[in-house]
Amino acid sequence: MQEFKNLVGIAPWDMIFMLGNLLILTLLVKHFLFKPVQKILNERQQKANDLISDAQKAKDEANALQAEYEAHLASAKDEAAQLLAQANQTAALRSEETLNAARAQAAQMKQKASAEIEQERKKALNEVKDEIGGMAMAIASKVVEREINEKDHQELIDEFIEKVGGAS
Repeated sequence: MQEFKNLVGIAPWDMIFMLGNLLILTLLVKHFLFKPVQKILNERQQKANDLISDAQKAKDEANALQAEYEAHLASAKDEAAQLLAQANQTAALRSEETLNAARAQAAQMKQKASAEIEQERKKALNEVKDEIGGMAMAIASKVVEREINEKDHQELIDEFIEKVGGAS
């Protein structure tokens, strides 16, 4: 029974040794397990913080590049709009110049045609005058050849008017 009593009973020295063992084991676990694990966790936390700060820097750089790109794009759009406006203005000027040149050429051609028409009219009038003069000379020579009475005189005038009317 003593043996059984020793197995079930509480021995104070055994309790002190167990508490000592527990204390030593706790110190060893703390020193060899918790501190390295804590160190690894701190290193991982630092790496995560570094990655986050690097990612933030990259995001800021990307935002800056995007803003620069958008500024360049807006500048390019403005430049394209200016070039387009300038091209339209140049095209309008050239069109206006072409129209003015065509109008001037048409006016010149019209003036030349009018001058030619006037020259032809004067030429025709001169020809008619020459013909009338010739007829007048012919009539005068006929009149001189014979003596004219009133009836002959009237016939000569009528004949002259018919020839002049037919010539014009």
